[in-house]
Amino acid sequence: MATRNLLTRQEQYILLHKGTERPFTGKYNDHYESGTYLCRACNAPLYRSEAKFKSGCGWPSFDEEIAGAVTRKPDADQRRTEIICTRCDGHLGHVFVGERFTNKNTRHCVNSLSMKFVADPCPDT
Repeated sequence: MATRNLLTRQEQYILLHKGTERPFTGKYNDHYESGTYLCRACNAPLYRSEAKFKSGCGWPSFDEEIAGAVTRKPDADQRRTEIICTRCDGHLGHVFVGERFTNKNTRHCVNSLSMKFVADPCPDT
């Protein structure tokens, strides 16, 4: 996987080696500002804040990705579906369907360390 950004050891563990951060420890788990979540490795836009919801699972949850930004593939355990950044193949987490958390019935369970957040500009007042 070709990356453009320097990654910390923990970010490398997640994005390059398909690791998982501990639940309820990520900085974006309870983060609800308006903006866009980008891939930490390549800056590709992945999720809009409007798609984020509180699932209680311990990781940031989204019910929709930005079109074409996230690729789904069978996980090595063949029981889950891994989600990766389409641009750089960085591991983001897993997607689950059928849990009924939202009307879209989809939960992207994403490691905070695989993303960075860019806030929307403040509107002129």
